[in-house]
Amino acid sequence: MAQPKTAIPAACCTLNISGKEQQRLIDMLKALGNPIRFEIIKFLVTHPGCITGDIVEYLPVAQATVSQHLKVLKDAGCICGIIEGTATSYQLDEKNIGWFRSVVEEIF
Repeated sequence: MAQPKTAIPAACCTLNISGKEQQRLIDMLKALGNPIRFEIIKFLVTHPGCITGDIVEYLPVAQATVSQHLKVLKDAGCICGIIEGTATSYQLDEKNIGWFRSVVEEIF
């Protein structure tokens, strides 16, 4: 027996995100959705300015793997790197993280 169709409830609010901004949000969410990358973000929250070697010591993964994850986080705008001699120190990209927080707050 077919179920009766119900009307879609009226929207309670609007969410004005599309195009490039929507893709930006999706890219950041994808980057943060990986457990290793999430651990890197957690580490950088409490250890801003650390270098790749510091993260390698903290995580149970190889240096090459950490470097790949850092690239994904950087490309997504979650972190930024500052070159200091032969090393790069990493920290959260405060501007992009602020944008991310505001959009997530608007959604939830």
